[in-house]
Amino acid sequence: MMSNFIKLNPFAKTNNNTGFGTSASSYGGRFINKDGSFNVVKEGVAASRRISVYHSLLSMPVWKFIGVILLIFISVNLLYTGLYYVAGLDGLTGFIPKSRLEDFWEVYFFSCETFTTVGYGRMNPTSFGCNIIAATEALSGFLSFAVATGLIYGRFTRPNAYMLFSQQAVVAPYQGITGLMFRLATYKPDHVLTDVDVRVNLSLTVMENGQQVFKFYNLELERSRIDALSMNLTVVHPITESSPLYGLTADDLAKADAEMYILVRGYDEVFTAIVQQRTSYTYEEVVFNAKFLPMYRESEDGKTTILELQKISHYRVLSE
Repeated sequence: MMSNFIKLNPFAKTNNNTGFGTSASSYGGRFINKDGSFNVVKEGVAASRRISVYHSLLSMPVWKFIGVILLIFISVNLLYTGLYYVAGLDGLTGFIPKSRLEDFWEVYFFSCETFTTVGYGRMNPTSFGCNIIAATEALSGFLSFAVATGLIYGRFTRPNAYMLFSQQAVVAPYQGITGLMFRLATYKPDHVLTDVDVRVNLSLTVMENGQQVFKFYNLELERSRIDALSMNLTVVHPITESSPLYGLTADDLAKADAEMYILVRGYDEVFTAIVQQRTSYTYEEVVFNAKFLPMYRESEDGKTTILELQKISHYRVLSE
């Protein structure tokens, strides 16, 4: 956090319900990442209590989830393949010794067939040791697929806001004054959120009694609630005399290490649940004297409005 001596607006109302502390020296980087996750690493508690495997598997990206499932499947079958070798391959009827590598693959795929309870039938266990291993493997396969099915169902049915935010916020002319603006939109076809609520908080680092502290402000919006979000929405904070941003320049925001926290909530009729999404904008992501470009057009037949989501972050800098 950098030292600063900006002059705050005495008429701006502070907000003490942000969930963050006020000591600027205790924080590093931004509070909230662009994807909405909190930029926090937790320590001081044993990993067995801090980490939830179930929660991690539900919340991790799809590619990681698929990778973990494949890694577990391969690793478990490698374990059982080794146990069959320990028990003796002569306890597997139908096993035909060939080269060392071919023998390994044949036992490995027999383990896969047993784990998934496919059982093609050419090979089967006959010794007591191999039967115990096969029975244990079949049981663990049943349990594993039950857990995997629950996880997949949980991931597919978890409510999601499916929302895009502009990469930048802009400070643009607004009704004779200026306004701080950013854009958002839902991106799934036929996906409409109703009863949408938008909240914006601003943090500024200032000097107070010789120490750096955070001041948090709830930014008043032109419209903080809308009935339905079917297209894009430009969220506007009018920079009036009561705004904490009144009179501040881009350099002032940099000195104050400014960051805006965005929380959007709405009712999803498909999930029949309240969904929400977070993001943030740091001072580096605020463009002064700029204006967003239109991101929709009329269809060729004039009967439909086309929302161009690829243009959600497009803006132009205004002439001085």
